[in-house]
Amino acid sequence: MSSKSTFSNSTAKSYAFALYELSKENSELEKTEDGMKGLRTLLKESSDFKEMILSPTVSKEDKKNIILTLANQNNFSENLKKFLGFVAIKNRLFFLNKIIDSFLNLVSNSKGELKAKLISSKKLSIDEQKKIQKELSEDFKSSLNIDFEHNPNLIAGLIIQVGSVMVDTSIKTKLKKLEKNMVEV
Repeated sequence: MSSKSTFSNSTAKSYAFALYELSKENSELEKTEDGMKGLRTLLKESSDFKEMILSPTVSKEDKKNIILTLANQNNFSENLKKFLGFVAIKNRLFFLNKIIDSFLNLVSNSKGELKAKLISSKKLSIDEQKKIQKELSEDFKSSLNIDFEHNPNLIAGLIIQVGSVMVDTSIKTKLKKLEKNMVEV
């Protein structure tokens, strides 16, 4: 691992920990968590937002104004608004994705949740996501924090990873296994 990568990870974790502690101290943890989840979704779905954050041509002040407008429109917690303004002025918004992941991991760990990833061949509705989360929580006898991802290349099925346990029911993987078996014969 390069020293640059290690530096960015440790910096993101430091920022995330500071936000976590402030939010917890001011009883805004849940509201801050919701805001961070919203930002994560925005970063995944809006290439314009992501480009603005990463662009060296957009001034720190403009980035701060844009992100604070977004924070006000979405009723983010006061701590999160101040935090985002600070990160923008310090020109550290390029860490935002790592900060969000680190923050959400801290919150998840504090709740005693297991972290899981679910990749689906189709977009799942909120109801489908909640149903899957409930069933998996019962199976693992623990609360789960699931990161849902859509990958149309799977053809059909799901890939679920909880810790080191992975279940792959995708058609793509089954076809690869079938192809491998046919080549071996």
